[in-house]
Amino acid sequence: MFHKLLIANRGEIACRVARTAKRLGVSVAAVYSEADARALHVRVADEAWPIGPAPAAQSYLDADRILEAARKAGADAIHPGYGFLSENPAFAAACGKAGIVFVGPPPSAMEAMSSKSAAKARMSKAGVPVLPGYHGDEQSTAALEKRANELGFPLIIKPSGGGGGKGMQIVTEAGGLRSAIEGAKRVAAAAFKDDRLLLERYLPAPRHVEVQVFADQHGAIVALFDRDCSVQRRHQKLIEEAPAPGIDDAVRAGLYAAACTVAREVGYVGAGTIEFLLNGREFYFMEMNTRLQVEHPVTEMITGLDLVEWQLRVASGEPLPLKQADIQRSGHAIEVRLCAEDPARDFVPSVGTLDLMWWPAEHDGLRVDRGFESGDAVPSFYDSLLGKIIAHGPSRDAALDRLIAGVEDVRVDGVATNASWLVRALGAPAFRSADVSTAFIPQNAAWLGTVPDAAPAAALAAASRVWELAPWQARLSPWDVTDGFRMSQPSVISIPLLLNDRALDVEVLESTPEHSVARVDGKTFKLSFHDSVRPLLQWVEQGGADADVLVHPHRIDVWRLGEKLSFTVNDGSQFESAAATHAGGLTTPLPGVVVSVAVKEGDAVTAGQTLLVIEAMKMEHAIKAPRAGTVKSLKYKAGDRVREGSALAEIE
Repeated sequence: MFHKLLIANRGEIACRVARTAKRLGVSVAAVYSEADARALHVRVADEAWPIGPAPAAQSYLDADRILEAARKAGADAIHPGYGFLSENPAFAAACGKAGIVFVGPPPSAMEAMSSKSAAKARMSKAGVPVLPGYHGDEQSTAALEKRANELGFPLIIKPSGGGGGKGMQIVTEAGGLRSAIEGAKRVAAAAFKDDRLLLERYLPAPRHVEVQVFADQHGAIVALFDRDCSVQRRHQKLIEEAPAPGIDDAVRAGLYAAACTVAREVGYVGAGTIEFLLNGREFYFMEMNTRLQVEHPVTEMITGLDLVEWQLRVASGEPLPLKQADIQRSGHAIEVRLCAEDPARDFVPSVGTLDLMWWPAEHDGLRVDRGFESGDAVPSFYDSLLGKIIAHGPSRDAALDRLIAGVEDVRVDGVATNASWLVRALGAPAFRSADVSTAFIPQNAAWLGTVPDAAPAAALAAASRVWELAPWQARLSPWDVTDGFRMSQPSVISIPLLLNDRALDVEVLESTPEHSVARVDGKTFKLSFHDSVRPLLQWVEQGGADADVLVHPHRIDVWRLGEKLSFTVNDGSQFESAAATHAGGLTTPLPGVVVSVAVKEGDAVTAGQTLLVIEAMKMEHAIKAPRAGTVKSLKYKAGDRVREGSALAEIE
């Protein structure tokens, strides 16, 4: 086993690898960019080394800086995690040249899979089924347009040299083809330093099923069962489970055989994942991820194995700990990815400081792989993943119930998250019945977009505001008391609230240290005060529903039944920031870099037309005209960095 392991990554995967390394008695060295100097993965390591400025290209993607840190730390091995340099054969080769073990496959295996086009051609020859498509060397826009039109629509465009959904474009008709190709090339070049693309026939609603394989340096290969990762947004997974539900034994056997063929064909060593599209009983090879996957915990939960431990043992030359016949699976496991993003705004990433980051309590059936805690900053330079919540049970229903309960316990303030959306997704009848595909989100849009009844949460918000300013709070002076006292009149306090654009007039009828009564839209709510676990106020509604409330000066957040609702105190201040928008101003919802400007001053534009494209958190986001008009001014050009809330353009 190694003496010291340098983890060339950040966030939850760096914390997760560190946990296993420490259990095995291996010292852990972390690396960090300027944006991550006080990050959790730095705090849990035995030592940490700076590797440069915040942009990934100047830090986590800089192989020379990583290797220099490893030399200074005296590390004899490097674990790359996932993303960044984890699938870079040149980096793996450089590690070997420096006398440092790369915890991953040999460079030749990564090289064989680094081009999706070449990999599919090779696997087709090996007898592994692949989708019809174009994987050739002619890469001009005109050549790709010609091939696409020959292939027919719908089709999907993918960067040949990368994964994670970055740069993928679905094209349903010839009219959108050129812009899709150009956008995919731009993202591929920025993310993977390789703008080559491949084209494939697009299956509108297949399942995304994958097989976890493991191989050692002595020729042994095993399949650690399968996972379903069909629930995705922008081709990036949000919910994963193992085993994949509803697949018969014959199809599973075919998947395992094909996966082992892929690994054997390229001389694979270590942990790898072979991804397939499943359409009915037919499956097609998509790609091989030559690294540990984000969703590896669900495999660990059903097998009882530690895949990071296996990685370290295999990299140190040991044989696989178990033979195929000795590997058993038990029960079912489901994982969700908690991300800093806003589903109500098309999953746009959210950045800022985590004023509050409460994860659910772990127990035998619930695991949390976290990368952030309260007080940590979520920077705009990297992906939006905060951590993962994983549940295991004897059946799929049992695992699902445990996971829903766990996600409902999440409390985050300071950035937007997808927690409420995940609760809705897990509770959808289609998910409960395992009716999943890559079209799950659009097919269940009505359910996923359901807005809960705001009245109970509004009552809680108003009651909490009064409770915080009540006379029994010793920190208040008599002049701050807002108990609604009126001579010979009922003590009623009116709290005007806004939820999005909806005005709610809430009346607090009673307020004591133990209970409160509030009226919203003619409905009366009786609330019992439970506890004050700073910064949250905990309540129990008559009828048994628990809720947590966080009171800000001008905003009140309520967590109830798995949903978070944020109310603005309707004192007029909320209109100030909206004035510019109503006057024709256009601002960016997140910080990033302008990668393209599609219009010029004086152009006439239509509502919904793309004006600029912003790259943030490894994704491109189109900024569109809110209404028809004329471009009066443009504030930024391609290449400029913009802050959140920056005025981008003015439409007259």
